[in-house]
Amino acid sequence: MDLLVVSLADRPDLAHHLWDLATVWPRFMQQDPVGDLFFSRATTTFAAYSLLAFDADDLEHPVARSCSVPFAFGGDTGRDELPDDGWDGVIRWAWLDELEDREPTHVSALEVAIRPDLRGTGLASVLLEHKRANVARLGFHDLVAPVRPNRKTDEPHTPMAVYAARTREDGLPTDPWLRLHVRAGATIEKVCPRAMTISGSLAEWRDWTGEPFDTSGEVVVPFALNPVHVSLEHDHAVYVEPGVWVHHRL
Repeated sequence: MDLLVVSLADRPDLAHHLWDLATVWPRFMQQDPVGDLFFSRATTTFAAYSLLAFDADDLEHPVARSCSVPFAFGGDTGRDELPDDGWDGVIRWAWLDELEDREPTHVSALEVAIRPDLRGTGLASVLLEHKRANVARLGFHDLVAPVRPNRKTDEPHTPMAVYAARTREDGLPTDPWLRLHVRAGATIEKVCPRAMTISGSLAEWRDWTGEPFDTSGEVVVPFALNPVHVSLEHDHAVYVEPGVWVHHRL
């Protein structure tokens, strides 16, 4: 495939295709309200940080997207540690920085979404390199990411701190997505225990997942990294997803 990767700042005519890949995530993963703070402006305020990848012979069907967001860190910001609320936290920081006209110093990756039929082809690594290059081109030296380790779904009851610390004989992380970042030059900084929080009524969760949600306690949901906390008595369920902060020094 002859890959063409563009930023939406350079190709606003292709911006509508950003949404073509939204459905690669399960429905419950699309219910985080904080995500709207980014995605409502992904093609405008944050267009330079939103990338789309196409087969160069087909600009109607994107093969991947990569989203990031700029934020201020250190100095007089009062932000000396990457936030424990990971994905949610850094999106809020970026939103507040833009409202307050605060100059960003860092960029956080938010996602790389690959078309399902092309997963496992090495496209994720290519998109990560384009993300790094785009961040450097925009004048930044630090790219961080609240990584969602993709094999953690196999072990929802394992604490993220235990899972993320596992390494192979060669010293690289056991998890493929963490390993991808480390191979690209990133260092693992820390776990963000509540990177994303998604809550809803039991009816909403049944609709999002097709699961019965008929028992209080912990419920394992396909594609979730942790169990979902369910309360029949109070008619709600809450999913708190952990992540792992990594840091690319460009």
